[in-house]
Amino acid sequence: MSEVRVRFAPSPTGYLHIGSARTALFNWLYARHMKGQFILRIEDTDAQRSKSEFLDEILGSLKWLGLDWDEGPIFQSQRFDRYRAAAEQLLASGAAYQDGPAIIYRVTAGETLRFPDLVHGEIAVESQTIKDQVLLKSDGTPTYNFACVIDDADLKITHVIRGDDHISNTPKQLLLYRALKLIPPQFAHIPLILGEDRSRMSKRHGATAIAEYRRAGYLPDALVNFISLLGWSPGDDREILPREELVALFDLARVGCTGAIFNLEKLDWMNGEYLKRLTPEALVEQWLPLLTEQGRLPAGVTSATLEPIVKLFHGRVTSLDDFLTQAGAFYQPEVLFDPAAVEQRLKTPGVLERLSQFADRLVRLETWEAAAIEQCCRQLAQELGAKAAELIHPTRVAVTGRSVGPSLFHTLEVIGQVKTVQRLRQAATIKQTL
Repeated sequence: MSEVRVRFAPSPTGYLHIGSARTALFNWLYARHMKGQFILRIEDTDAQRSKSEFLDEILGSLKWLGLDWDEGPIFQSQRFDRYRAAAEQLLASGAAYQDGPAIIYRVTAGETLRFPDLVHGEIAVESQTIKDQVLLKSDGTPTYNFACVIDDADLKITHVIRGDDHISNTPKQLLLYRALKLIPPQFAHIPLILGEDRSRMSKRHGATAIAEYRRAGYLPDALVNFISLLGWSPGDDREILPREELVALFDLARVGCTGAIFNLEKLDWMNGEYLKRLTPEALVEQWLPLLTEQGRLPAGVTSATLEPIVKLFHGRVTSLDDFLTQAGAFYQPEVLFDPAAVEQRLKTPGVLERLSQFADRLVRLETWEAAAIEQCCRQLAQELGAKAAELIHPTRVAVTGRSVGPSLFHTLEVIGQVKTVQRLRQAATIKQTL
């Protein structure tokens, strides 16, 4: 059997999104599984829409995902002479004709074009449904189907793995392979990714650029794991699959025919599982550069001050954005209060007086550690004839603005004595303003 050679061929007319990333991943997994070659081709024949910033983002996102390529990138814009030579070959043979400067391939009616698809099985198309195919436009640029055939043949591509929105292109390309006496590759058309309402994937479903997921603090291994399961199954109920297992198990025979559903909640869950496997120190190493890069690093926050906060939320957050939302009370000068939490916890009769008394006790606490804070809290509650929870819950809201979070006493230890006391004494103001 000849060496497997697959390719990913993005167009630098936009950023790399989930759908294209999944196509790249399936090609990469198949190449690595078969110990073959993964080739990167850049389809940049549209000079007006192709932008260097899109190319940089695509290459950067592929590298971030860990999808390394063995050859390339190969640019179509540098191969126009090759396309013209092939078009003139078909013109000379009578298979194509000229319409002004354009060169067009003549499609003969009355033929059934059949090809085996490694995902969908045999597909048949009647040639009379296919119009004559433009090879070179009047400005000399090649069309997608023509350049694709020439490139795949020259690169000795053995398998074309792409979205099933390309199924209609395949018979057109097969006609050109035959006319040029070239051996076509095998085709595998993978299902499109759909939103949860089963409509085509869009931004409201999570179809943002891969770079946005990176900036939001998702881990590349988690995203790769999640995308791999969009249309492919390892054959069991496992969902957390390390990259080496994905490579070992990937098989085109297990790619389904129906659209894959993108579920953002599941991605968040999976990313959370991967985050749990990192130490807080490793998370700080992941997140601090992102915060710095995006100008979102709160004033005065360093790795030394961020690490204890990350420790508190380790295992409780699903992304960097989630962490910043949940942990806002630790670094924001003003606490953002949940009105429902204030209504539930701070408007009970007598609660403000208890918080004021707690603040008076805490300001005199000589050892600011979780155990000492807890002892102080429980002792005051006992003296007041109240349950500890009647002091704990309103304290959390007054200090963090939220009704849920990590251990309150460890939270207060990290927030610090001065801020804690200050926020408890401001509780009356909170009640009045919300």
